[in-house]
Amino acid sequence: MQTYMQNWTQVTEFVMAGFAGVHEARLLFFTLFFIMYLFTLAENLAIILVVGLDHCLRRLMYFFLTHLSCLEIWYTSVTVPKMLAGFIGVDKGKNISYAGCLSQLFIFTFLGATECFLLAAMAYDRYVAICMPLHYGSLVSWDTCIRLAAACWLIGFLTPILPIYLMSQLTFCGPNIVDHFFCDASPLLALSCSDVTLKETTDFLVSLAVLLASSTIIAVSYGNILWTLMHICSAAERRKAFSTCAAHLTVVSLFYGTLFFMYVRTRVASSINFNKVVSVFYSIVTPMLNPLIYSLRNKEVKGALCRAFFPKSWKGQ
Repeated sequence: MQTYMQNWTQVTEFVMAGFAGVHEARLLFFTLFFIMYLFTLAENLAIILVVGLDHCLRRLMYFFLTHLSCLEIWYTSVTVPKMLAGFIGVDKGKNISYAGCLSQLFIFTFLGATECFLLAAMAYDRYVAICMPLHYGSLVSWDTCIRLAAACWLIGFLTPILPIYLMSQLTFCGPNIVDHFFCDASPLLALSCSDVTLKETTDFLVSLAVLLASSTIIAVSYGNILWTLMHICSAAERRKAFSTCAAHLTVVSLFYGTLFFMYVRTRVASSINFNKVVSVFYSIVTPMLNPLIYSLRNKEVKGALCRAFFPKSWKGQ
């Protein structure tokens, strides 16, 4: 134990390995991820501004979209800038302090859990609007939505507290190279000299609880929506609604599929490179696609964007 403690005092920071296997193409990857990051920021900021400025969009369904857009900006900003710094070899761009690493893991887990519950709240909102339209005003009021959103953020914030506390109790005696592009739990556990059984079990149970609870709400909500549409809507309305639901479910399936693969398991992953590819999908690709699927394909949002950014051309129509 004394040896561990002496080594522990030397491990004051970690080094992010990132995508070490693409060294020759690092500028290409930097450009690709930088463009994706800028695109994610631009489209989410556009949605926040348009919903905030356009009175036609001051409705409950867009209330959740603004929360989701704010979350996506923070979600990608936690990991992508550090990854980009590592690609171009900025001074100590790959280095991160021990406290910074745990903070990054905490914030990333907090935002990921919050997104799961926000997507569930949005699915419930659509379920009530389509399946129980006459009761929508009483079941989904502004007060209800504010409470739902607050609950999503609060539960998301509480989710990583125990896992991060257990991580902080582990001993790291070297090496300090994290084989990932951000401080994720699995590569950190691979560096620990302590017994990680309790930590792995806790991560598994917490991840399972968050993903099962939120995905069950989403599955039940969309299942009832599809059942209602099959029996009530006309053929044209049914096709339109099916198209929207299919688009939503595609992104949700991608997000939840990758999260289930990465976090609902009890053993440290062996295929690190494959895990990095999967992580790219839920940490970079999905935040970029969400605004396109949930908002920018919507006629009301597109109309609001035209009114905001091209007022003269809009008036002329």
